[in-house]
Amino acid sequence: MTSSPILPDAEHILVASPSAVVRQRVLDGLIPKGQRVEQASGGAEALVRLENGLWQRLVLDRRLPDLDAEEVRQTVNTRYPEIEVVLVDDEDQANRGFGSSPETGAGRSEPGSDLLTASDGKSERDNSRDQNSRSGEESCQLSPGVTALPGMVGDSAAMQTVYRLAKLVSPRDTTVLITGPTGSGKELVARALHDLSPRAARTFAVVNCAAIPETLLEAELFGYSRGAFTGAQQSYAGRIQAAHQGTLFLDEIGEMPLSLQPKLLRFLEQKELQRLGSSQVVRVDARVVAATNRDLVTLVRQGKFREDLYYRLAAFPLWIPPLAERPGDVAQLATHFLQQFCAQPPMPELSEEVLALLRMQSWPGNVRELQNVLERALILAEGEPVVRPVHLLFHEECMAVTRKDDRASSSGFAMRGF
Repeated sequence: MTSSPILPDAEHILVASPSAVVRQRVLDGLIPKGQRVEQASGGAEALVRLENGLWQRLVLDRRLPDLDAEEVRQTVNTRYPEIEVVLVDDEDQANRGFGSSPETGAGRSEPGSDLLTASDGKSERDNSRDQNSRSGEESCQLSPGVTALPGMVGDSAAMQTVYRLAKLVSPRDTTVLITGPTGSGKELVARALHDLSPRAARTFAVVNCAAIPETLLEAELFGYSRGAFTGAQQSYAGRIQAAHQGTLFLDEIGEMPLSLQPKLLRFLEQKELQRLGSSQVVRVDARVVAATNRDLVTLVRQGKFREDLYYRLAAFPLWIPPLAERPGDVAQLATHFLQQFCAQPPMPELSEEVLALLRMQSWPGNVRELQNVLERALILAEGEPVVRPVHLLFHEECMAVTRKDDRASSSGFAMRGF
């Protein structure tokens, strides 16, 4: 990419287009003004770059090779309302709007001056921001055309973004990196990506990189031939090959040993693998979805995760927000879990006091913690028609009860005025 001096107050602009001509025309129009301009060849790469930096503007080609430009624009407006999105339609428009001639005169636009008139991106961005401010952090219902992913509950604005992005990428073979805190539902999203894809009838192979010892993880992933090591009495295909024509879900990818990462990178790039103890190369057609609660960018800086592997995995990033950021989903999730746990109808109701208490919690364990709280409440209610505050045991109180510490348990309830 062409470099130029960066002014202290220069805008940071990303240009996303599969056409080198379009990208160069934009560069020619903006760099003379001292703007800081970077490039992306598609929509997925643009979304990855927007997650890692302070940007003021996105110049987006309508003819993206991987994603729909309108969906990308809507996603950026929702997730980054401060970023201005400008749509360009073709190379001719780029030529007109970003002329390379440094001369200007009567009747001729200065290079780059048509950047904001290439589309109504600014007004669209502002309208989106106004709508978001009116609706707040929560949404009382799903937006038109947006439906929840299979197995997922919640209609907050944050989750609607997750649903829309997941459905956008599910028909493709694009590698997806799902990030979010523990218990937020990353595996549910991964399964939904598989179930909504053309590979739904094939295997969904799960590998928890944190649960398998480092010495066994390579053999579990890539397989081994008979006699490859002591105890290898027969050949084993491995989880990657088991996912052939299906989906390979690499959970807790941030825990993968650094020594094994180059081999995984080669598979992602070549779709080929070699079993331990074998020189035979096996081609595997598997779509890869990875998930982690770790900050991989920080791990890359610390030298604990390969940068090239990170960018290969994060071709399409999906962030699952913590439950504390979507309190509007708590009541729906609580009702959903009660329905799951009730072996026989009728299902007990949740009192208004209970719902208020649930919304007040910070939920460090996220959806999984809420699920555990509701299961305990149903047990403690002992068939009563209404779940009341006295039936709720949060983590600290549960630990006190388990230790049979009556005083700690009593003080815990007293804090809530029971």
